[in-house]
Amino acid sequence: MPEPHTTDWSVRLRLVEVGDLTQAHAVLDTGVNLIEVDAEAHRSAQDPADPAIGDELAVGRALAALGQQLIHRGSTAAEAVESARRRDTP
Repeated sequence: MPEPHTTDWSVRLRLVEVGDLTQAHAVLDTGVNLIEVDAEAHRSAQDPADPAIGDELAVGRALAALGQQLIHRGSTAAEAVESARRRDTP
């Protein structure tokens, strides 16, 4: 049985709330690359003035954007490998 490949990645989140706007900045550190995304949430006049709600929405959006970037990067890398394999196969 092959040895498992284990890697630790870390995500840092910074939240800033100004008035009705909550901004989230997420940084994924893979040990090799840093991937950064920004997202925000706007509180409407009828929403409760609870900062936790804006935090959750902004962070959720940032993490979703981060996930989309990872899927795109992985798909692009896999396609490049497959394309190179096809070129090199007679």
